Amino acid sequence: MSYSDLDTLGKALANAAMTVLVRSCRAELAAASHERLDGVCVAMRAKARSVVDQLLDDARAAPWVAEAAFAAATLELAQAGIAALKASEA
Repeated sequence: MSYSDLDTLGKALANAAMTVLVRSCRAELAAASHERLDGVCVAMRAKARSVVDQLLDDARAAPWVAEAAFAAATLELAQAGIAALKASEA
């Protein structure tokens, strides 16, 4: 996979995960401080490498489930952001 393809995949995955995050936690995100929002992004970035690696492994092992693997990766990244947002509420 070329760097360009990997970059495109990463951007699509980030966009999808942020969409899930915003749709799931709209009120909490609207009320959050910039520090809390940064914390959410940091948590998602920290999780991104392992999620992308798993996505690529799954797609190579079973190409017919690539869309499901992408959806799972999206939800895993969004969950990392949601968990960070909820943890910062306390």
